[in-house]
Amino acid sequence: MTEPMKCPNCQSEHAYQDRDLWVCPECAHEWSAGGDAAAQAPQEAGVRDAHGNALTDGDSVIVMKDLKVKGSSSVVKGGTKVRNIRLQDATDGHNIACKIDGIGAMNLKSEFVKKA
Repeated sequence: MTEPMKCPNCQSEHAYQDRDLWVCPECAHEWSAGGDAAAQAPQEAGVRDAHGNALTDGDSVIVMKDLKVKGSSSVVKGGTKVRNIRLQDATDGHNIACKIDGIGAMNLKSEFVKKA
């Protein structure tokens, strides 16, 4: 019997084949067994917007949908442009620190913004 395929991302031995791709149930990484090494490497870690574009400090982003501000009755409207964001490591998913006109300093999740 052949040696089981290991996940290139987390080295798990529980990977399984799904048609042309291999899938790791532990880290949800998918890769092609016949592809080159560059295609098998996981995407560069970093903060990405809702469309997969990499974000960096100082970027401008646009809020994609209305977001309620926790602890307040105000709302950040969809289409609001936020300038000069700062990226931060956050365990709760709020990985963008910013200042929004009329609301003040707050944290946003990158899944609700797109790069401007």
